[in-house]
Amino acid sequence: MSNRLSVAQGEFELNRLPKRPRELLRAWDAADEYLLNTLAEELNLPAAARVLIVNDGFGALAVALNAFRPDAISDSYLSQQATRLNLAANNLPEQSVSLQNSLEPLEGVFDLVLIKVPKTLALLEDQLIRLHPHLTPSTQIIVAGMIKTLPPSVWKLLERLLGPTTTSLARKKARLIFASLDTGLIVPPSPYPVSYRLENTDYLISNHANVFSRDSLDIGTRFFLQHLPSRQDACDIIDLGCGNGLVGLIAAERNPEATLCFVDESFMAVASARDNFYRVFKEQRAAIFCVGDGLMERESESADLILCNPPFHQQNTVGDQIAISLFKQSHRVLRKGGELWVIGNRHLDYHSYLNRLFGAHSVVATNSKFVIVKTVLMG
Repeated sequence: MSNRLSVAQGEFELNRLPKRPRELLRAWDAADEYLLNTLAEELNLPAAARVLIVNDGFGALAVALNAFRPDAISDSYLSQQATRLNLAANNLPEQSVSLQNSLEPLEGVFDLVLIKVPKTLALLEDQLIRLHPHLTPSTQIIVAGMIKTLPPSVWKLLERLLGPTTTSLARKKARLIFASLDTGLIVPPSPYPVSYRLENTDYLISNHANVFSRDSLDIGTRFFLQHLPSRQDACDIIDLGCGNGLVGLIAAERNPEATLCFVDESFMAVASARDNFYRVFKEQRAAIFCVGDGLMERESESADLILCNPPFHQQNTVGDQIAISLFKQSHRVLRKGGELWVIGNRHLDYHSYLNRLFGAHSVVATNSKFVIVKTVLMG
């Protein structure tokens, strides 16, 4: 499959993260192409226009529009890192795009705002509320997505928080939504983060907009929490793909001498995990919080126990590439005798990958929907 995007702005080499041999997926979609070609055909932007890009998957929009030196907001570290790598692959300076995470405050107003619809509608809601003070009636706002990712709730949200919308014709199963700012709208404060009381505890759990299962404990995590280990010899425990940090929080409770490390590629997830951990333990426990590409930055042989509930989708694409990458990284990071505990839906074939990496696995617990397996790194 070709990794060259050809649009009105030029041709660009683009790759996804995490990298894998014989990649079958492109680093852009038809909505990116539609949006870029529409900008070239219908908008005559001055070179000094302030451009903001929101939820750029792997940097396709930022790379193609680098001449405008756009700002780019994302909650995904992988998205930001892919943008850096794709700029370099096209001999473009990293400084041509200002990368910001989803919790950083914006400055000034923008002439053009381009939004790719995220998988989580709550994230879009939070982003639109944060964007509102930086828009004017002359700001051009274009929302892009594949038709399958554009439910009616997207239009309702745009009209509630921005103003009237018009819609393009579909092209290659992609669509554009043009929104106009209604200055008469009263925009409420963001409802995020939201909180709930963790069942059977006094813990108040806080969740930013892009955190999975924001409003209640999901059934997979509930099952995992019931079976988390207590190991007297575990000095360093990693909650890998931590989300709001519940797994690491309860692991810290069961392993009082251990240092916890919370890792996720979502800035909002790690911020939620940090808030939840310190709300419970104050400053009495040591913990590390890392936004990054799994364990890429972690030293080899530096963990005794890794707990992982891997995602089985990346943005709107379902697949096991993230999980496989996390398993490989765990193999490198575990000390001899260290354990990797994984929970997944029963139909996912995680045990096959773990067998190939570690040589064996054992089942800790199973129910009608989930299975928890563990592997040990043998010497």
